[in-house]
Amino acid sequence: MARILVTGATGYIGGRLIPELLDAGHQVRCLARTPTKLGDRPWHDDVEVMHGDVTDHEASRRALRGIDTAYYLVHSMGTGSDDFADVDRLAAATFRDAAADEGVGRIVYLGGLGRDEDPRLSRHLQSRHEVGRVLADGPVPVVELRAAVIIGSGSASFEMLRYLVEVLPVMVTPRWVENRCQPIAVRDVLAWLVHAATRELDSDRPTHDVIEIGGPDVVTYRELMDVYAREAGLTRRRVFAVPVLTPALSSLWIGLVTPLPTGLARPLVESLINEVIVVDAPRDDPTDGTALTVDAAVERALRRATELQVSTRWSDAALPGRSSADPLPSDPDWAGGSMVVDERHASSAADPDAVFRVILGIGGERGWYAMPLLWEIRGALDVIAGGVGTRRGRRHPDEIVAGEALDLWRVEEVRRPELVRLRAEMRMPGDAWLEWTIEPDGEGAQVTQRAIFAPRGLWGRAYWYGLVPFHALIFGRMARRLMATAETAPSRATFDT
Repeated sequence: MARILVTGATGYIGGRLIPELLDAGHQVRCLARTPTKLGDRPWHDDVEVMHGDVTDHEASRRALRGIDTAYYLVHSMGTGSDDFADVDRLAAATFRDAAADEGVGRIVYLGGLGRDEDPRLSRHLQSRHEVGRVLADGPVPVVELRAAVIIGSGSASFEMLRYLVEVLPVMVTPRWVENRCQPIAVRDVLAWLVHAATRELDSDRPTHDVIEIGGPDVVTYRELMDVYAREAGLTRRRVFAVPVLTPALSSLWIGLVTPLPTGLARPLVESLINEVIVVDAPRDDPTDGTALTVDAAVERALRRATELQVSTRWSDAALPGRSSADPLPSDPDWAGGSMVVDERHASSAADPDAVFRVILGIGGERGWYAMPLLWEIRGALDVIAGGVGTRRGRRHPDEIVAGEALDLWRVEEVRRPELVRLRAEMRMPGDAWLEWTIEPDGEGAQVTQRAIFAPRGLWGRAYWYGLVPFHALIFGRMARRLMATAETAPSRATFDT
């Protein structure tokens, strides 16, 4: 068991690494600029959380005191500033010196693949490699893992791929679409990171052990798009490579089509000009030969996103050098995947339990509390399309349990008295959920109602936005009338026309 510090705990990799380290029996401390962002993590009570920034020498020293292994998982890419390399250089040097002052046993750093001697190495990859060298320019040994495209629900690279393939059946791309890469599943990255905490250092490079990691498949970016389309059930995308699209133009286009801001998209796109494959294979493999293929990794990431099991997202991390109170330009208005959301808020004088009971009784003979004719039409259209329609009704007028059918929906989760989530089983070009979260509000209750939709391709988006006018008629009225019913007759909710 080691005493471990994780920086970047609010970020994509850090947030997933911590439970893996805990499962391995390690004692974990987190350094976070915004500790409150960790308050709802399921592992929060099992770790020590300290407030601080890696650019602050004294804060870093306090966090590193008594630590055996420190994970350095922060970077400033995505700020939109051209000086991100300078910021990263300063932060790495500060953290390196603090680790040396406190006698830390080793630093583990996650960087990017790419050959140091490549004259065309992108600024982003140059910076990631430089951070590794800066960290190693001191007495503390550094284990630097280098990975290419990380395939996982919510990762920046995966979400960029996802949106491009889903939105655009025909793409005009730069020539880099034919470059090779070696994607790796986030599950396998985490296995390597955990292994690096206690891995025996390379005797030839005891102060800077560089390990190139990747999945079992080497593919072009075009082939990676084909894999995604296949696993998502989309038609094969037509990709036309042209020599005139610059990274700047490509990143602007990505900023329009995907939720990634241009400041983050541009360094990612610039890195695509480099071939990123494993050249120097590591001598050991913590996955024991079970690393996921690219097809399996994409399928797993898609399934996690569809099931709303995205534990961390690329947008979770705050940006280095910004106040924790500042709005973050990299935090998009999305729900952790290719999702669109209609969110409504309503309050009731009834207590949370009464509101919960009314929501449990929705559907069936009581209906959906708003625009019953529209619900009937939707059910009829579903039957015509070969779907289930509303003919299944509900098993019990007042109770539901996870897994049972409810009109056009299936109950996905019930947490008494705070959450009800339904998953749509009607025919549509995407996946949909309807959920209510209930919170106490004085003697009453506050409810957040969310209609969530994961569209498939352009038809999915056309479907959602074509129904937006009806959302205003249905969802707002539904939330208000559910609250009114809870106040008047919570145990005898009646169908409200």
